[in-house]
Amino acid sequence: MNLSELGLDRGLADNARVVCGPELSAARVTAVDRERYLIRGEGGEVPAEVTGKFLHLSASSAELPCVGDWVCVHYLDGGTQASIHRLLPRRSFLRRKAAGREVEFQMMAANIDVAFIVQACHFDFNVRRLERYLVMVRDGHIEPMVLLTKTDLVAADELERLIDRMRRLGVDERIVCVSNVTGAGVEEVRALMEAGKTYCLLGSSGVGKTTLINRLVGDGALKTSTVSHTGEGRHTTTRRQLIRLEQGALLIDMPGMRELGMLGAGEGIEETFQDIAELAQGCRYPQCRHNGEPGCAVRAAIDRHELTEQQLQSYLKLRKESDLHEQSHVDRRKKDRAFGRFLHNYQKRKGESG
Repeated sequence: MNLSELGLDRGLADNARVVCGPELSAARVTAVDRERYLIRGEGGEVPAEVTGKFLHLSASSAELPCVGDWVCVHYLDGGTQASIHRLLPRRSFLRRKAAGREVEFQMMAANIDVAFIVQACHFDFNVRRLERYLVMVRDGHIEPMVLLTKTDLVAADELERLIDRMRRLGVDERIVCVSNVTGAGVEEVRALMEAGKTYCLLGSSGVGKTTLINRLVGDGALKTSTVSHTGEGRHTTTRRQLIRLEQGALLIDMPGMRELGMLGAGEGIEETFQDIAELAQGCRYPQCRHNGEPGCAVRAAIDRHELTEQQLQSYLKLRKESDLHEQSHVDRRKKDRAFGRFLHNYQKRKGESG
């Protein structure tokens, strides 16, 4: 397979020549399952492992390969497996705060051109959750689009109300309405996907991502579960994987995410709430909290009904969450570096005394 069919354009190819050098080959990570990898290069798809040196030099799990990454590999056993030695710089990425109490980044996928954010019209519709996905996508320098699925379960006027609700809350991305039952909208999604470009589906469990992928692929390659009487499906995707569609587009399927914690997502928040960010520049005080301070341009916009209180509270909540986690992350990094210096000095003194 030609690597351009896997998304390797001229810019990435130039990077690969520099990073990989003559001794290693460029390949793309197509699946990650815990610490096991599948990579695809010119010779096809093979299992791969990260070298010990790579692991040692990685400061965190976010620096290890994820689905969509381009890596430098050395093929072993006649090309039936490979070792991963280096990681090419990421052009774009999807990351979140790791689930649970740990304040660390979790890298989910990389080098994505467009993210389809999937919400079901029936049980899953949640504008606040959609905002979090938009922040995540924009923070990673990925173009977002919105897919409203299961449109066959709502009346046409209700569908229009859902779309209008998103527009009034500032969601101006392209919205495509899809029904996996009737097939409506599937060809529109397919037409949006260009050969050599990488796309992903983001959404909660059971919103119809896997069924949509099977329609796009056309061979039922991914397993799906029975849909309940409420229209809610039971999610079956357990690992992230990259699939090449017949027309040449590349699509990453990912498990549904229950937690969408914000960490270091200031850029994505400012872009998602661009209207508030622009208004805030007109506030009298640079550190205005938009909580009743005199000369607050954001509050004035709410009074003029140009902005809703709900939008402002969502913005403030996400900023507070991201900033709080970012500070905790910085503090942890400082402690890790201090402990590393302590160990280094201890080993040095021990060697000198011995």
